[in-house]
Amino acid sequence: MIKEYKTIREIVGPLLIVDGVEGVKFEELVEIKLQNGETRRGRVLEIKGDRAMVQLFEGSAGINLKESKVRFLGRPLTLGVSEDMIGRVFDGMGNPKDGGPELIPEAKLDINGIAINPVARDYPSEFIQTGVSAIDGLNTLVRGQKLPIFSASGLPHADLAAQIARQAKVLGDDEKFAVVFSAIGITFEEAQFFIDDFKKTGAIDRAVLFMNLANDPAIERISTPRMALTAAEYLAFEKGMHVLVIMTDITNYCEALREISAARREVPGRRGYPGYLYTDLSTLYERAGKIKGRPGSITQIPILTMPEEDKTHPIPDLTGYITEGQIILSRELYKRNMKPPIDVLPSLSRLKDKGIGEGKTREDHADTMNQLFAAYASGKEAKELQIILGESALSESDKAFAKFADEFEKVYVSQGYNSNRTIIDTLTIGWDLLKILPRGELKRIKDNLIEKYLDN
Repeated sequence: MIKEYKTIREIVGPLLIVDGVEGVKFEELVEIKLQNGETRRGRVLEIKGDRAMVQLFEGSAGINLKESKVRFLGRPLTLGVSEDMIGRVFDGMGNPKDGGPELIPEAKLDINGIAINPVARDYPSEFIQTGVSAIDGLNTLVRGQKLPIFSASGLPHADLAAQIARQAKVLGDDEKFAVVFSAIGITFEEAQFFIDDFKKTGAIDRAVLFMNLANDPAIERISTPRMALTAAEYLAFEKGMHVLVIMTDITNYCEALREISAARREVPGRRGYPGYLYTDLSTLYERAGKIKGRPGSITQIPILTMPEEDKTHPIPDLTGYITEGQIILSRELYKRNMKPPIDVLPSLSRLKDKGIGEGKTREDHADTMNQLFAAYASGKEAKELQIILGESALSESDKAFAKFADEFEKVYVSQGYNSNRTIIDTLTIGWDLLKILPRGELKRIKDNLIEKYLDN
């Protein structure tokens, strides 16, 4: 028999405090029945003696302290999972919102998940082709990796996310591939853009979408990415699928955490964010990976908009510590109409060397990647010198590097959002660009590879 309590003591923002409780557990699901018959849900956030602090999912407006009844359900927040989720759109609490039928679940899973035992983890080593040259060629995504995109307000991260979602695939692998897309606190227009794009391109047939909109309760943002990751874990580790999880925007998730922290009157950390922000983010990011002996995997691409375009802000800073690199979008390239505006020099994939080479991409991938990086950096320096000293002060070699940098941005980086390049296309474009440079400057590529690929 589930006991009802009419002992609500206080409501502070999204939090509700109940006195005189017994046997209540952390993360337990709670139902609040209002005086008008309406039911709202929450979860236990803290227990102190016989007092429980409950985080409300739907907000606290209209709750009468004396008349409302609280029931503790004895179980955590769960998500009903099934392979039938693929092709469907859900809200941030896991309820269907596409007008389709209710899901008949094969299992109900705790959305908080269980951390993968480090000993059971398999090292990421298989190349994922996104069809985007600036990622595939220079900052390669590997199956089981977590590689965030650092963007800023007004930059087209939504276009890049949609492009990766519809184009990504594991090369030479017959295993099933799925995309789990989690939208956290985005506008209705952005949400509709993703849904329309997925339906128009057919990507919806292999995708599961969780949508939390900007006008939904901020508290729902805490559960949305966990719902998505629970669905991903089921598809990956129970159904043996390769799952790509795209989460946008992590900044909105962190703002919701800060709101709850302030309501709990916690001592704030950097910029008002809670001191446990690093730990909390790690509970999301560390749910990526591969497990030894199991075919499935979870690869994560979290997207975050850097407040004030500041890489040292707590959100991108802590994300960088937990994840394996970052793809950075540049406002300068965006103003010059580069699509996508990926700034390849500060971008980094720490696992790129593990997913490339003979048998994975091609034997020349590592050498051409290093040479393109070096040549583009030299070209940018030459262009800066040209601005200061004038073109006449540049050597012939400097002029070649400056021309290379311009062509590299136009052809290699700015490929458009509807161009799906294979890794062979990307490597071929790289070799064509390297022909701009004097042969003696190709110091990072082995001679036999130059003879095989540059001269043919």
